[in-house]
Amino acid sequence: MAGGRLLNAAKALFSKNAPLTVQAAVFAGRDKITFLDIQNYQGNIFELAAKVELYVQEHINWRADLSGSIRVEIPEIPVRAIKEAIINSLCHRDFSNPKSNEVAIYRDRIEIFNPGLFPYEYSPEDFITGSQPSIPRNPLIAETLFRSEDIEKWGSGLRRISQECRAAGVKVTFTKIKSGFVVTFLRPETRNMQGDAPKGGGVNGGVNGGVNSLLDFIVRKPGLRLPALSDKLKISNRTLEKWLTRLKNEKKIVYKGSPKTGGYYPV
Repeated sequence: MAGGRLLNAAKALFSKNAPLTVQAAVFAGRDKITFLDIQNYQGNIFELAAKVELYVQEHINWRADLSGSIRVEIPEIPVRAIKEAIINSLCHRDFSNPKSNEVAIYRDRIEIFNPGLFPYEYSPEDFITGSQPSIPRNPLIAETLFRSEDIEKWGSGLRRISQECRAAGVKVTFTKIKSGFVVTFLRPETRNMQGDAPKGGGVNGGVNGGVNSLLDFIVRKPGLRLPALSDKLKISNRTLEKWLTRLKNEKKIVYKGSPKTGGYYPV
């Protein structure tokens, strides 16, 4: 029995045969009627955690803080809280349940679903306040993630998510449902975030809309470099670099000239 648990934990953590699946999607509104993007990621826990964290970071809004001597990009939801929620979702899932972990990005919120029932006799608040000891569903996996420094301490995940969100002024909820457990980050959709995508872009207008807006701009004003594009479109460098890479990979634009004097042109 112990050998079987060890083998299953090792498989979930290190197997190269894609033992687990996370479904991630961006939806146009506040429900699952229309999706703008959907991905099925497969891999082990370490691979999935990295892929899903990047996916969420690419589909949330970022603003540029120019109050200091250097430009600082600030996400609408703390990335540390997002990472913690993703790791916890994978660490504490029920591996006997065939249902996938899910990440759903809506216009007004982000939901991270874990197909693992919360301890019946406890509430999330018991662990947020730190009044209850940890009850890891998969202790071997939790121990490995602790040693890899992906989690800091058993049982502290919900508390850390709550603290990060409270410090950033972001509301987060923890919900026990019949099929598992959901962490929900409420998005500050009414906030005017400098560095958002142009009209029609960003998550609210779809990532594809933002990329297409960038391509249209390059067609109209070819030869600009990243700093100039960022200044003209008021899009953060981080987001713009991802969109430019996508357009280059799709062979829709090309960079011509030297790194200092060249620019992007439509193909």
